[in-house]
Amino acid sequence: MTDDAGRQGRRPFVIEVKNLVKDYGGHLAGDHLSFAIEDGQIYGFLGPNGAGKSTTMNIMAGYLGATEGQVCINGHDILEDAEEAKRCIGYLPELPPLYVDMTVDEYLKFAAELKRIPKKEQEESIEQAAAMAKLSDVRGRLIRNLSKGYRQRVGLAQAMLGMPPVIILDEPTVGLDPKQIIEIRDLIRDLGKKHTVILSSHILSEVSAVCDHILIISGGKLVASDTPENLEKKMTGGHRLELMVKGSVQSARTVAEGFLESGAVSAVSREENGTEFTFLTLEMDEGDIREELFYAYAQAGMPIYSMNMTKASLEEVFLELTENQGRSQGRLQNKGMKHFLGRHLRKKERNFGPIVSEAEAETGGVAREDLLHREEDDPADSGSDIDMPAEAGDPADGWTEQAEGSDKKAGDRGEEESR
Repeated sequence: MTDDAGRQGRRPFVIEVKNLVKDYGGHLAGDHLSFAIEDGQIYGFLGPNGAGKSTTMNIMAGYLGATEGQVCINGHDILEDAEEAKRCIGYLPELPPLYVDMTVDEYLKFAAELKRIPKKEQEESIEQAAAMAKLSDVRGRLIRNLSKGYRQRVGLAQAMLGMPPVIILDEPTVGLDPKQIIEIRDLIRDLGKKHTVILSSHILSEVSAVCDHILIISGGKLVASDTPENLEKKMTGGHRLELMVKGSVQSARTVAEGFLESGAVSAVSREENGTEFTFLTLEMDEGDIREELFYAYAQAGMPIYSMNMTKASLEEVFLELTENQGRSQGRLQNKGMKHFLGRHLRKKERNFGPIVSEAEAETGGVAREDLLHREEDDPADSGSDIDMPAEAGDPADGWTEQAEGSDKKAGDRGEEESR
């Protein structure tokens, strides 16, 4: 695949993720994820909390095993050829794995030993990583006495030891002050010149500022993969131009429409102090026609009072993509829960008769008829041999236990009276 990519004028892939699944007891943190990471790029890894970002990063770094799927690092399978694959990766988890009773120097030497960097290269590697992370002045200090920002830098230096081709950073700027965030961003840009960097962050402006490519996941699924610019363009269908022009709606619209091969123009007028102004919005697929519009309106004797070009921000793109995925996931979960409750209710009624009020309590007001409306030949409901698990706090189970308890007590009293 690397050769094919090169022949097509594309950068070779350093990471390939194929059909990745991570199942936590029914919750999919990775739901058949597939993507490829090109060499020499800075990738932003975005998603809401619980989307599966950290899980995916842990699997790529070899910290976690996948339920299904394959991860290859520089052609090495992370499971079958783990040692060679891990040599290609520097990883900074969200919580840096620091030993606070060590000095910075001791910790970096320890990390270099773990990475099996040859002894004759260790000192040079530590010097280089410490200098890049700006730790040279604190190498002799205990990590426990360092600030949050400096601890994060120590974790970054650990990830850079040996200068691996791929560096994975999970929330590298969390908890840092603005000055430290800017310094870490500059460091990530420097790393991107010689390494492939994968960056996870909740700060979307940070991702937009430093990343060449963005991957967005939601509900364990990949919902977008493109450059920040292309994502913004795709979500808006291009860009929007807003103008305020002195003149009538018809005249202002006629001038604007003469410059649009595709797109749409909307216009409204407003009178201020006896003068008519037109507010126009031009939806355009591509191109910048601001200069041409300026001269056209000037020639028509219609002064432009304001002109503003806007496009969707990365925040808007992120929200639209993840909310759409969230609604889709919610529909699937509701459908599955409704099916489960229907089966559960039929099981109860076969054994104990109608329990309408309890069912309504279970389903939060879903009509009993809706739950029971299934085809008779549904294999999941075909007989009493299917044993539905009793749910903790199930109202129907409570009713059954109370009834059985009452029958038992009544029987005991009857025996005592007869004696």
